[in-house]
Parts: sequence; structure tokens; C-alpha cells
Amino acid sequence: MTSATTNEREIIAALDIGSNSFHLIVARIVDGSIQTLHKVKQRVRLAQGLSADGTLNQAAIDRAIDTLKQMAQTLQDVPPHNVRVVATYTLRKATNVQDFLNQIESVFPYPIEIIPGKEEARLIYQGVAHTVAGDDNRIVVDIGGGSTEFIIGQHFTPLKLSSRSMGCVSFTEQYFPQGKITERNFQKAILAAERELEPIADSYKSVGWKSAHGTSGTIKAIRESIVQNGWSDGEIKANHLEKLKQTLITFENINNIDIPGVSEHRRPVLAGGLAVLIAAFDSLNISSMRYEDAALREGVLYEMEDRFQHHDIRERTVESLSQRYAVDTAQAARVHRSANFIFEQISDDWQLNKKDFQQLLSWAASLHEVGLHIHSTSYHKHSGYILEHTDMPGYNLEQQLAVATLVRYHRKKLKSAEIANFNFYKSNKIVRLIRILRIAVMLNLRRIEGYLPQYKVSVAGEALAIQFPDGFLSEQPLLEADLYSEVEMQTDAGFDFSFS
Repeated sequence: MTSATTNEREIIAALDIGSNSFHLIVARIVDGSIQTLHKVKQRVRLAQGLSADGTLNQAAIDRAIDTLKQMAQTLQDVPPHNVRVVATYTLRKATNVQDFLNQIESVFPYPIEIIPGKEEARLIYQGVAHTVAGDDNRIVVDIGGGSTEFIIGQHFTPLKLSSRSMGCVSFTEQYFPQGKITERNFQKAILAAERELEPIADSYKSVGWKSAHGTSGTIKAIRESIVQNGWSDGEIKANHLEKLKQTLITFENINNIDIPGVSEHRRPVLAGGLAVLIAAFDSLNISSMRYEDAALREGVLYEMEDRFQHHDIRERTVESLSQRYAVDTAQAARVHRSANFIFEQISDDWQLNKKDFQQLLSWAASLHEVGLHIHSTSYHKHSGYILEHTDMPGYNLEQQLAVATLVRYHRKKLKSAEIANFNFYKSNKIVRLIRILRIAVMLNLRRIEGYLPQYKVSVAGEALAIQFPDGFLSEQPLLEADLYSEVEMQTDAGFDFSFS
């Protein structure tokens, strides 16, 4: 797959761990376009194993393990840092997701990013935007196994993003029990989907679009079936969907479906996916739709290439949040500089030698005061809440939670026992980053530029020490008092912090 003369950065891979299928694409970005080298698609039906209480059963986990083992073999020749793996609805909802991650760790050595629904929608749109030309607004619909994403965008900019809890696997199981296909079951499924769309329908229609585009397996199968039945040359219209629905009803049961263009793997989930698309056409007044081959995995690849070129959407998100919450950017910059200065001195000793850790610290330093927009009292709690629950384009769920956690504990009591478990990052590393951020914030409480001297920070195990030039602290009684207070809080948390 690779050659000795190939720049390893040119070859990148994206794996989409979907609720119905796992999609892997290995490619190169050449002159802004994807040059596909290899594709793998495996139907795992992960959503089929998700119970009503959110538990992912072992049979589904075993299917995922077998598939990911194969995917890992395919990825052997791709540089590990050029591989990005994203997971969607089912792993977002699974209450035992940590058990799933623990079980696959031994066979699949790549970190799995569980992305929020709106982030999934944004990446889907990026995949379509890079492959479909046009200046007008467009709507993109992606029906997955457990969720359906709706995006309105113009050029490369999404204007509306939504992820709704309805998909081809979940709706088929819920509304076509024992595989029975009836008019009544279809109407129940369509009505449920229309109810799910009700909160967004008016706002989407008010923004409007000139063209509609569908992505992923369900819409592809629907397009193929109406083409091969001679109903259309490729354009999907409401009357085509009604004809397909009536055709499915004649089969009476999912196991009997035999329609040209619909593979045997797609047949078991087609009814639920069709119901969702019928509801989308009706609720959003979609007149016609074209299928596009690009989807989430292509969006992930283009985003990876953007990061290689230092166009990171996450930095724009930080800037946007800073503006929205009127952050004092001069103060944020002071804390940012101090945090990085401390990080550089102790990152090797504390084994914080991945770029990811420095990025988390930088983002947290830049956003630690967003909560002041609500109130100065307990603003660190407000900041943590905002960052945990707001939309943060470009961030996966774990990155967002990590930034929120750093910000939440950057002052007052450090309650390390309350810090969540992470998959990407070990909890003790997150605590170390918190301790760095706390000191950086404390050193800049006076909000004065350039008063700090060159100081040294060192660690021995978990013990952290800061040393100032002789005589400096005697001239800074307020800073000295703040340092004593921080020593007390870190001691209460079970950590050794000292200064001289």
C-alpha cells in the first residue's frame, strides 16, 4: 500500500464505526480531492445489540471485535498518526461503552473518537461539500443505523446541523416487529419520524435550500431500487418512495424482500430507513433528492488534511466561544503563556509528551473564563458546564469533556475523585494538566502584563515545586498569599505542592 518514496503524511485513513456498518477508507488527498486507495465495508449491525436501557449486548460487541480485528490488519501499512476512527450513535448511547472499548483494545490499537451528533452532521456535510459544486443552499440527509443527520449548508459552511434519534436499524426493529411489513406498521414508523422532525422542521424550511442530497447506504439502496425498477433515472421523488413502500408491503415480511438494486444485507433494514426518508420528504417539503457517494468518512479525511495544513476547526471553535462569551482575551493569553511555560518544563517528567495534552491545556487556558458571562461567583463551575454542554465543532466527546474538566477544576477545591474516566487520556494525566492550569491561573490573578520573572517548575513523582528568583516573593505579598492557599488546596486533594 505504501512505497519508500511516498510521504507518509500523504496516506491517510478514516474508519466510521456506524450503527449499521463499519466503513474504512484509505486514501490520499491530491490537489484537494480524495484519491481512494482502498475501501472496506462490513455490516455489523451494532444498533441491533442496543437494549432499551442502553446496554450494548455481548453478541454485538463480539461482531465489532471480529470486524475491527480485520480492519486493524488492513491499516498495518498506514502510519498510526494518520488514522482517525470515529464512532457514532450506538456508542454515543451505550451505557457500557467503556466495557466495549476495553474489550477491543487488545485487537484494535487505534483510539476511537465518539463524536456528538452535531459533529457527525458537520463532518458528513464536509464530505458532501468537497464533492458537490454549487453556490446555493443545499440540504443533506444521511440515514444511519441509529440516527439521521440533517444539514443545511452553503459552500463549505454548515448553516443548520441536527442529529435525530431515528435510523434504519432502530426503526425497523421498533416498528416492524417480527419483520412484518404492513401499511399500519409503515404509518406508525412514518408518524414517529415526523414527530422526531417536528422540532427542526420550521426552522429548516425558513432557511431553505435549492437542492437536496442524500448519503449513505439506505438512500443509496432506495436510489438503486427505483432506478432498476424503471421509475427514475436517479432522482428520488416522493411518488417513487410511495411506490417502493407499496412494493415492500406486497412482500409481507422482511425475509421475503426481493427487489433489484437492494442487496441481501440491506433488505433487513430497508423498511425502517424508507419510513424515515418518507417522513423527511413530507416534514421538510423536499421535492426531489440526489444520492451522493461522499459521507462521514470522506468528511473525516478532508478534516485530517485540513489539520495537516494547520487549518484546525477546533481553533476556530475556541475563537468563536471566546467572542460569544466576551472572554478577556488578553488575560486568556497570559494564562495560556504561563501554562505552556510550565508544561514545557515538566511535560517529559510527567509523561505529557503527546501533542494532544498540550492542545487540551491550551484550549482550557483560552476558555477558562467563559463562565464569567453568567456570574463571577463560582464562575469555574459555570465555565465547566458551558464547555461540557455547548456545541464545539471539531471536538469529539472525550476532548470536549477533558477541556470542560480542566476548566471546572482550575480554581477552588480540586476534587480528583469526581473526575470522569477517560478512554483517550488517563485520568492521572488529566489531573496533572489541571494542576498546571491552576498554577498558571493563580500566577496571573493580578491581570498584569509582564510582572512575572523567569521561574522554574520541577516535579518529583506527583510532587510539584515552583522556584522564583531570590527576593521576588517578598515584594509580592498577595501572590505569596495565593501560593499558600494553593498549597493548602492541593494538600487537601492529596498532592504535594511547594514554592520558594
